[in-house]
Amino acid sequence: MKDFVDGTAFKSEQGNRARKLFAAVVLAALDDAISDDKKYGNGPEQIARWARSRDGREVLSCAGIDPNERVVSGLMEFVAKGVRTSVALSREESERRNAAAQAEAA
Repeated sequence: MKDFVDGTAFKSEQGNRARKLFAAVVLAALDDAISDDKKYGNGPEQIARWARSRDGREVLSCAGIDPNERVVSGLMEFVAKGVRTSVALSREESERRNAAAQAEAA
């Protein structure tokens, strides 16, 4: 019984690692699309084309993201904002957005 529990825990941990790896690939694709948008102005179209492709759908699924049109439009909006993923995920950016939302509400 103990071996079964250990094996299940190991498989779950491996699955979480794989999901994080694919999520990192999605973040890299977003950064590439943002840099394309700054250079050529076609970033949202690039990320939409990638997300709708077979490889993009597979990567999104492996990252735990349902590859539907709502997700594609969300990715396009994120790229259109032009904020790098490392900045968008930082604590300072989160605090800045919360402060702006509170100031707007007041």
